[in-house]
Amino acid sequence: MSGKTLTRMDLTEAVFREVGLSRNESAQLVERVLDLMSDGLVDGEQVKISSFGTFSVRSKTARVGRNPKTGEEAPIPPRRVLTFRPSHLMKDRVAAGNKG
Repeated sequence: MSGKTLTRMDLTEAVFREVGLSRNESAQLVERVLDLMSDGLVDGEQVKISSFGTFSVRSKTARVGRNPKTGEEAPIPPRRVLTFRPSHLMKDRVAAGNKG
C-alpha cells in the first residue's frame, strides 16, 4: 500500500484538468455530487454508481457488546451504518492491481 489518499481537492483538480471547467466550477461540481450522494443516503436511498459499486445505509439493532479489556458487558444502541458493495468490475480491477 502506498498510503496515498485521494481527497476532494484531488477530485476537483482532476475535473479541472479533464473537463475544462474553472477551478471554482470544478470544486462546486464535486461538492454538489457529494452532497447529492450524502442526501440520498441520509434519506435511506441506495447510491449506485455503474462499474463502481453501491452505497447503502443499513439499520443495526441494539445488542450487548463486551469490553475486550475488562470483559464487562455494555449495551450498544441501535444505529444506522453506511455500507459499500463494490461492483464486479471494480473487484476485478482492484484484484488486477495486486498482480506483479
